[in-house]
Amino acid sequence: MKFYRLLFILLITATIISCKKTDSTAVLSTVSEKTLLNVAYGVDASQVMDIYLPADRRSDSTRVMVLIHGGGWTSGDKADFAAAIDTLKKRLPDYAFFNINYRLSTGTSNIFPTQEIDVQAAVRYIYGKASDYQVSNNKFVLLGASAGGHLAMLQGYKDSIPVKPKAIVSFFGPSDLMDMYYNPVGGNFALSVALAQAIGKTPIQNSLIYASSSPVNFINGGSPPTILLHGGLDPLVSPSQSVAVSTKLSFFNMMIAKWEVWDAYTNWLFDILYDVYPKLNIDDDPYQERVIGFMSERLINLFLTHNKIKTAYLPVAIFDKS
Repeated sequence: MKFYRLLFILLITATIISCKKTDSTAVLSTVSEKTLLNVAYGVDASQVMDIYLPADRRSDSTRVMVLIHGGGWTSGDKADFAAAIDTLKKRLPDYAFFNINYRLSTGTSNIFPTQEIDVQAAVRYIYGKASDYQVSNNKFVLLGASAGGHLAMLQGYKDSIPVKPKAIVSFFGPSDLMDMYYNPVGGNFALSVALAQAIGKTPIQNSLIYASSSPVNFINGGSPPTILLHGGLDPLVSPSQSVAVSTKLSFFNMMIAKWEVWDAYTNWLFDILYDVYPKLNIDDDPYQERVIGFMSERLINLFLTHNKIKTAYLPVAIFDKS
């Protein structure tokens, strides 16, 4: 999936993020937009984040989205999400975005669970500074791609302290590292070797670290609602990794639809939106932006009703024009 060429901005409904109505007598805020780059959340040079705070933010209503880059736990950088920041800010103006770096494994240093520890530290830092940044301390969404998706799910399912995320969005994130090692995509054992190097051990040498670093092992009835996007021909992370999450979530009645139905839905809906979107003047007419959002929602409801799918939450996809 070419994530950075086609960014799905996922608007989570109120069933994911509950928002209290603001007091109509409240004084209008004059807080300005602010960007803070390379803010340290730890002592290591890699433990930094870029922070994007919206204008008129409020600690009782401004949501937090933590962005976690991919790269097989050994490479990648928060800069990988840089191209998406402006679109995210435009589409989700009531969110503050925290785009984090974390220490990368070299095979001999910063091996697992270093990356998990760093994400946990970053979330705790944001939580602790919420009042200073004037953002919510309990309305968090974790979004990650590939290894970042793995870390988002691991944090969201395994560690609910100090804050349990309201939602998780995983773009092709690994969920079961033991299975990933023994069943690499296409039987490519080089992928297994790369995984073992990142973790620092093979499953035979340390099965516990594989189990404790696998998000699927921590899913329960209280797990956050999760949106999974995964290409059927992913050459690095098998789609079965996302299917494993959806299967476990479905046990707790948290799944949207079977994989085949969801895949058919995305092809059907996105074709329609691709045809309509270029004909709209979204940048010049904010009302047309509402039109396509409404159209997306109606199409989703039509599809779900037609296929008799019960849903606990509703994702709406909007395409970036660029």
